[in-house]
Amino acid sequence: MSFCPTGWGRLHYRVDGPDGAPVLLLSNSLAADVSFWDAQVPSWARNRRVVRYDQRGHGRSDAPAGPYSMAGLGADALALMDHLGLAQADWCGISMGGMTGMWLAVNAPGRLGRLVLANTAVRMPPPELWDQRAAMAREQGMEAIATATMARWFTPAFTDREPDTIARLHQVVAATSVEGYAGCCAALRDFDFRDEVGKIRHPALVIVGERDGSTPPEAGMFIAGRIAGAQLARLDAGHVSNVEQPGEFTRQVEAFLSVPA
Repeated sequence: MSFCPTGWGRLHYRVDGPDGAPVLLLSNSLAADVSFWDAQVPSWARNRRVVRYDQRGHGRSDAPAGPYSMAGLGADALALMDHLGLAQADWCGISMGGMTGMWLAVNAPGRLGRLVLANTAVRMPPPELWDQRAAMAREQGMEAIATATMARWFTPAFTDREPDTIARLHQVVAATSVEGYAGCCAALRDFDFRDEVGKIRHPALVIVGERDGSTPPEAGMFIAGRIAGAQLARLDAGHVSNVEQPGEFTRQVEAFLSVPA
């Protein structure tokens, strides 16, 4: 296992793919870990250096005391890039990972190349929702969060079709640090990029899930409509579209990244 030292602790990461290839950095949603990209990495790593990491407080990364901020999560990604000697990388983030990517695109634009923003939004109101979820994690534990999360993330059809996948991901969410989950809930609560997203100048692909109740298609359409030249892809999926539609998600991102700049 590989770890990047930071001012607050260690950030866990994995690297796949050939040395010297273009770098693609993957960033997870709330309560996810690096395993959520398992369906994509074998394909993407054939021609790219794929770096994936556990957000602070998630997976094998340390969980410092919260609350966290999107600026802090963005700084973590920059610390990882510096640790690996990466001057620039393409970015693919889902949900909270998409928000992290948007923050970086505005605040550290030279560090990113192409930008994939999946199942994400410029804000996720109301703020009370995130305080309630943090309180639920602290009072009832992450097992209760995991049960509710699976119902929000995936369509009933996928849940019925892939019970083993649901069980595996349920375990990942349940194993998430309470402090890490609550800390990132604060980052999501406070994130509002409505006035900033139009500053992004990177080539961008916005992916939405047609059945996503957490960040509905309209949220992605708002982003695509404000980033000049952005592409929009619509998948028949819920909130974690790379898991629910792994083949189509993989193809959409590959096609976007393969177009000459």
